[in-house]
Amino acid sequence: MSAAVYLITGIQAAGKSTVAQALAERLPRSAHVRGDTFRRFVVGGRAEMTAEPTTDALDQLRLRHRLAARTADDYADAGFTTVLQDVFLGEFLPWTIDRIRTRPLYVVVLAPRPSAIADREAGRDKTAYGAFTIEGLDAVLRDTTPHLGLWLDTTDLTVEQTVDRILAEAQPLAR
Repeated sequence: MSAAVYLITGIQAAGKSTVAQALAERLPRSAHVRGDTFRRFVVGGRAEMTAEPTTDALDQLRLRHRLAARTADDYADAGFTTVLQDVFLGEFLPWTIDRIRTRPLYVVVLAPRPSAIADREAGRDKTAYGAFTIEGLDAVLRDTTPHLGLWLDTTDLTVEQTVDRILAEAQPLAR
């Protein structure tokens, strides 16, 4: 029995974790796969992403996305609608989509305005922006990420409104 996969992406502090969790909670049989967990599994030799990533950092990012895609598929194979969330930007969005075999597959890009990201970041206990700037990552999102799936400016939406829009407007990607 196979179910759907929802891939949720956006830059840091766009609301991916919160929206993905709320979406999963609205579905009757669901799993929330947090892609960043796979990054944290690497203890020794972790290569962090930077504005000028090393080959190791890019290889580890691909590993992280590949593991997340496989995990999403495994949950879907077990009958769970899977909500997979991580930062999938630029070429890594279609690269990851190509690794998810479950259909239907819904892609949702959370794209609030940079000023909203800055406000959210200021109110968080953790800091997502070290080597990157909000404006720089927003430019990567908007200028180099293929326009696949449902793109939502969530600047003025609550989490509940965002989930409502996803459930009402997201369309499965064609193979």
